[in-house]
Amino acid sequence: MDNAYIAALSLAFVFLLHYLLKGKRSNGGNLPPSPPAIPILGHLHLVEKPLHAALWRLAGRLGPVFSLRLGSRPVVVVSSPELAKECFTEHDVTFADRPQFPSQLLVSFGGTALATASYGPHWRNLRRVAAVHLLSAHRVAAMSSGVISAEVRAMARRLFRASADGSGGARVQLKRRLFELSLSVLMEAIAQTKATRPDDADGDDTDMSVEAQEFKKVVDEIIPHLGTANLWDYLPVLRWFDVFGVRNKILAAVRRRDAFLGRLIEAERRRLEEEGGGEGDQQGEKTSMIAVLLTLQKTEPEVYTDTMITALCANLFGAGTETTSTTTEWAMSLLLNHPEVLKKAQAEMDASVGTSRLVTADDVAHRLPYLQHIVSETLRLYPAAPMLLPHQSSADCKIGGYTVPRGTMLLVNAYAIHRDPAAWGPAPEEFRPERFEDASNKGEELPLMLPFGMGRRKCPGETLALRTVGMVLGTLVQCFEWERVGGVEVDMTQGTGLTMPKAVPLEAVCRPRAAMRDVLQKL
Repeated sequence: MDNAYIAALSLAFVFLLHYLLKGKRSNGGNLPPSPPAIPILGHLHLVEKPLHAALWRLAGRLGPVFSLRLGSRPVVVVSSPELAKECFTEHDVTFADRPQFPSQLLVSFGGTALATASYGPHWRNLRRVAAVHLLSAHRVAAMSSGVISAEVRAMARRLFRASADGSGGARVQLKRRLFELSLSVLMEAIAQTKATRPDDADGDDTDMSVEAQEFKKVVDEIIPHLGTANLWDYLPVLRWFDVFGVRNKILAAVRRRDAFLGRLIEAERRRLEEEGGGEGDQQGEKTSMIAVLLTLQKTEPEVYTDTMITALCANLFGAGTETTSTTTEWAMSLLLNHPEVLKKAQAEMDASVGTSRLVTADDVAHRLPYLQHIVSETLRLYPAAPMLLPHQSSADCKIGGYTVPRGTMLLVNAYAIHRDPAAWGPAPEEFRPERFEDASNKGEELPLMLPFGMGRRKCPGETLALRTVGMVLGTLVQCFEWERVGGVEVDMTQGTGLTMPKAVPLEAVCRPRAAMRDVLQKL
């Protein structure tokens, strides 16, 4: 114990010396304004949860661009649309890199996954593979009319079974069902396999498949340890002693995730071998992404390694399940707290789609503008990644007239930008889809929104996410009546982590709409 104590004091002295020397070296630069710091920790004492709200408050004191030091890591925070555009247009290449965090290295195969890889040939190849073989316009359109529609119908069928008996409706926790739907869509698109459900055989209803329960447990255990507010990434002493067991918790969840993905990959490998080696149309919408990658592996094994395939799948599953289901959960929470908006959306649905069939992807895209405005307003108020993913400067540059040195982490506060009264007018925190309707009717350009990021590191899954959210939300609005549990307003407290989950999962009372009962009975 004495040796550990001495070691800790020695480390503290080294960090203090490093901090003081670094501070002297950087005093001459025209750095963005910064609040008072303390030795070793820098500004970590100001990092409160949720982080986006804490940094928004700091921006109110320091301005739209300010600097922090988190441990020994320099950070610049941007909170205005003008400066965000400057970062991702004029300096897009400079900020195309990602900072490497110890926690993320454990999760992302040493930083080689799509979301965390350094900018360069490896990242460009990963991006191309994802864009061509899963997220192209052709593939997403095919998925919308096929896989997504089928999974949305299955969810509606299960909700109908759960809520059709009795006039009081059924109390459901939506996040679990939404997570399962998102995972099922990706399982079919990426691995050409279906989730295992007991109700597929005997009609018993459960709100999650076996695979969804397994993967959600992994996500729930990994996400709290990721993100800028994780002190483990900024204080090496916490990693060296790891008194909270963070490393072991992350590695245990990662092992279960990789085992889950490994089973999907091996199943596709066996299927390809049974079908004669996987020759054929790699671009066909019925070919899974894993099948394409395994076929490419035969000609370029040094590029398309098993690790590369697993890492890409892990990124797509991780990003595509949690963010899509969370966005839909926030949208339903907002509709329940604003029943007049829900009634208006249902009226649009009845007028444009009718009650003799289920809403389709084509309806969402071309006949339901108000539903799209609801999705846009949800993403404005509750972006799935409120701080986006962090960027890092690869060269010195200037933002807003201030110097940003090479190696500085850039945080763009999308949450603050989306609630800027200078851009969105009075009451920017109110849920009002009509703000998009008004702008559309007047032909006005909307203020900057960046729920999926901006520039070359923008999320490539935007189109798929919007199609999925639109289809799911449209079906929930069209087919069911929704009420708050006990008439109590839905708790809109925000959770913490890399994404912005609800602190209290949404529970609501669900009843089939009388006009849609015949359609639901035929599902």
